[in-house]
Amino acid sequence: MNAERGSLFTLGTVAAPLFVVLWSTGFIGAKYGLPYAEPLTFLSVRFALASAALTLWALLAGSPWPTGRQAAHMAFVGILLHASYLGGVFVAISLGVEAAVSALIVSMQPILTAFLARWVLGETMTRMQWVGLGFGITGVALVVAEKLGDGLGDTTGVGLCLMSLLSISVATLYQKRFCAGVPMRAGTAIQFAAALAVLTPLALLLETNRIEWTVEFVFALGWLVIVLSLGAVGLLMVLIRQDSAGRVASLFYLVPPCTALMSWALFGETFGIAALCGIFMAVIGVAMVMRERS
Repeated sequence: MNAERGSLFTLGTVAAPLFVVLWSTGFIGAKYGLPYAEPLTFLSVRFALASAALTLWALLAGSPWPTGRQAAHMAFVGILLHASYLGGVFVAISLGVEAAVSALIVSMQPILTAFLARWVLGETMTRMQWVGLGFGITGVALVVAEKLGDGLGDTTGVGLCLMSLLSISVATLYQKRFCAGVPMRAGTAIQFAAALAVLTPLALLLETNRIEWTVEFVFALGWLVIVLSLGAVGLLMVLIRQDSAGRVASLFYLVPPCTALMSWALFGETFGIAALCGIFMAVIGVAMVMRERS
């Protein structure tokens, strides 16, 4: 156990910047693979593979397994963090919301987490954080208004991104409060299994479940399973457990511009003057909130 904690501490010192880069590619992978599979079907396959891989890894490594109560807590986090958060983002992108816009909306997670922590953890918000909250909301509104005006996405897609934002914020607070000390490999496998149990019936009910197994789809699926589901999500669990969330939160505002740059290079997504100002305001808003929290 002490050796495991030592390795987690070492990883925690470098996990934050790596997590931000990997997390940014998740929005790109979603848009890259969605032309070949419907969103909930895509995620169901991803979660099945990720859960199986983590379960096998935990068994081969001889990792301990959570107790019944711990497993229930991890399952709830999995439903929020994977089924609700990723489900909302994937469906939103399939409805036409651009990858960079979805990344911008959910990147408000540090601001919403700080706001919710007032009730959940008894924390207070400073004047600077309230100003940052205003900057963040205004910035997102400018970007969304421009994109909707250009016919890119719709209010349903934006609403799903807002649902994803709420889901990941609540999941972060719940994980920190109720999942301390849970074995990480097995616990994350349970998270994906719980998300799979929720999304698969929805996929069977609402979608045709057809998949075009093209090279592009296989690449996107492999990237999202190995790099995102195993790599980035594992890093997120490390950061939360090691109480180094301040590191990733202080860099979280780099996700939207990073994703926007990737989206421009790969998909030709562009922003007008108002949207660029909105991205800048949102980035500044998150930076202000997280500087105060740190």
